[in-house]
Amino acid sequence: MSVDTLLSVLRALECELHEPKARRDEKRLDELLDPGFREFGRSGAAYERADIFELLSNEVPPAKVQAQGFKALELAPSVVLLTYQSAHVSHAGSVERYTNRSSIWRFEDSRWQMVFHQGTPCEAFELEGI
Repeated sequence: MSVDTLLSVLRALECELHEPKARRDEKRLDELLDPGFREFGRSGAAYERADIFELLSNEVPPAKVQAQGFKALELAPSVVLLTYQSAHVSHAGSVERYTNRSSIWRFEDSRWQMVFHQGTPCEAFELEGI
């Protein structure tokens, strides 16, 4: 798979996880999140896979997530680090929660699954396409 194709596939999967439809679909989350999944949230809290399932089942729909600046780095065969920036854009157009994000994805059993995710607050940045 070319680097451009790989980046396109993983970007689409990452952005799918920003959408309420996927966040509320336990079957889809099961497909996308590795059984050993861990997250260090933007708040600094650490989460296990079961914590994420519980949190997302009770989540109030968030503002639209604007994600940009995606880069992929192959760490090992079938293991990729995906990095990008995100911000939340409210329905009124205000922007908040500027965050640097990183995810580790692994290709196994004919599918990509997220193994790890981290969100780190950052300074405001210019949003693309808004």
